[in-house]
Amino acid sequence: MTTRTTAPAPEAGLLLRLTGPLQSWGLHSHFNERDTAAFPTRSGIIGMLASALGRHRDQPIDDLTQLHLTVRTDRPGVMLRDLHTVGGGLPAKATVTTAEGKKRPGDTGTLLTHRYYLADAAFTAALTLPQHNAENAAFLDLCADALRAPRWPLHLGRRSCPPEGPLLLGQSNDALHHLIHLPLAARPARDQVGEDRPVEFLADRPLTNLPVQDHMISTISEDGSHPSSELNDQPLTYHPTQRAYRARPLYRRSLLLPHAQFAGLGTNQLTALTHYLKHQLTTPEGNRR
Repeated sequence: MTTRTTAPAPEAGLLLRLTGPLQSWGLHSHFNERDTAAFPTRSGIIGMLASALGRHRDQPIDDLTQLHLTVRTDRPGVMLRDLHTVGGGLPAKATVTTAEGKKRPGDTGTLLTHRYYLADAAFTAALTLPQHNAENAAFLDLCADALRAPRWPLHLGRRSCPPEGPLLLGQSNDALHHLIHLPLAARPARDQVGEDRPVEFLADRPLTNLPVQDHMISTISEDGSHPSSELNDQPLTYHPTQRAYRARPLYRRSLLLPHAQFAGLGTNQLTALTHYLKHQLTTPEGNRR
């Protein structure tokens, strides 16, 4: 077990609730196979924010990619595969175009595609900026206003996956603190009443910056100081014909969170969430607005 000697500096940011019947965060989607990561990706979240701001696909996103993403896995959900058919029952001129730019003949015009989703998953995320200054504060205000009143509809990875309930939970000068302490959208374990349970956090930078207390540190879990893998989900451009991404490190860390923080599902979790937002996030030290 490691003991923290100095607390990390608080970071201002936005807190998001990412839950819905279906989510799909594509990583290696290619033609007829449309996969999903097991958690929200940087490309998906930044794309959602760009949509809220009304950015066209050919517009720059450099200001958005400076945001750091940290995700808490409330419920991992279940992987779901859906079978789609494309181009069936259409005249030849309306069927799917081949790579050579031609049309498929009638007997091969119908294509089968497999699309993967996360069913009944729930995540809480923080988008943060380490530096406290007027420019960053104004930028976070702009993003928050866009998420409250998005220019275009928001979705959890794909347009067919709308979010359920409130997406933006609020702004805070210490967003990572609230990411740890917000009520979880998960049932408490019946056989572990009173016991702390491990919850996974994922980020695009070392997770040693999380403001954890000693009792949250697991003796069998890594501290998130080294990447566990790489993901090709750092967007460079969403241009329709020049879409490009680059690889970035993925950091993982599990923290032991108290039994009482598992607020259950449905109205139980929303009630606990509302109470927390009213009494914790709206305090002067919790929220800058």
